[in-house]
Amino acid sequence: MTADDGSYRRPFWTIERRDGVVGLLFVAPQLVGIVLFVLVPLALVFWYSLHEWNVLANTFTFKGAANYRKLLEDPTLPEVLGATALFSAGLVVLNLGLALALALLVNQKLRGIVVFRTLFFSPVVVSLVAWTIVWGFLLQANGTINGFLGALGIEGPNWLRHPTTAMISVVVVQVFKNVGLNMVLFLAALQGVPNELYEAARVDGAPRFKQFRRITLPLISPTILLTSIITVVGSLQVFAQIAVLTQGGPGVSTTVLVYYLYQQAFQFHLFGYGSTLAILLFVIVLTLTVLQWQMRRRLVFYEN
Repeated sequence: MTADDGSYRRPFWTIERRDGVVGLLFVAPQLVGIVLFVLVPLALVFWYSLHEWNVLANTFTFKGAANYRKLLEDPTLPEVLGATALFSAGLVVLNLGLALALALLVNQKLRGIVVFRTLFFSPVVVSLVAWTIVWGFLLQANGTINGFLGALGIEGPNWLRHPTTAMISVVVVQVFKNVGLNMVLFLAALQGVPNELYEAARVDGAPRFKQFRRITLPLISPTILLTSIITVVGSLQVFAQIAVLTQGGPGVSTTVLVYYLYQQAFQFHLFGYGSTLAILLFVIVLTLTVLQWQMRRRLVFYEN
């Protein structure tokens, strides 16, 4: 385009700007969703944490940092955080370890292996509440598990009424529920490892364990990072299993942070303090996710 003085003037609607607008239109639904369902609720939760909201009395009083001071002085919170850490650690270790072992098993070229893959994955698609209720019956003092142990001459404990066995029970129930998802992710990663590397290792006389440590683990490390982040975040958000199986008991031995948040907000109607606990949960999840992501340069093969 030429101006009146004969100089060249670049048109406003260029190909680059058109492509930029098209790109923004494609990502606009996702951006709108993030703003409406992530950023706005997070801002509202922070605003509520500065108030005391009594729904029954229809009062909404500004309290400033009072709820945060209460958080620091809460005598129950250390036990809740301890139970949360114990549950998360047990779930992450058992889930990832069992998922990788199952993936190695079902990656073998054996007859009927597809049936085993289906069986291991099937709990993932089962309703969480239904799954937990069934396990609640199995873990009762006179339930199926103790009946089976009794047939072997072993007196089983009251699984859901002792602090140690209650925590073990909820961890195991959650592991069996979701281990199939991580198994499928690990299986996909294992099938992406080139066979030529194993063949070269066998020619050099490397034993199976060394092949696993030097070839398999480095090449599936991106999937290990992904599954660890997913599992850690999921472990910090567990609620239904606790609510159905133990209701946080006995005592507060299985009261994880999300269930404690629910108790404060919806049982005791302390919505301001519940919002403060939600902010604490957000900070913990964000911190752990950032730490795991920063560790990728040392642990993930493709980042080295």
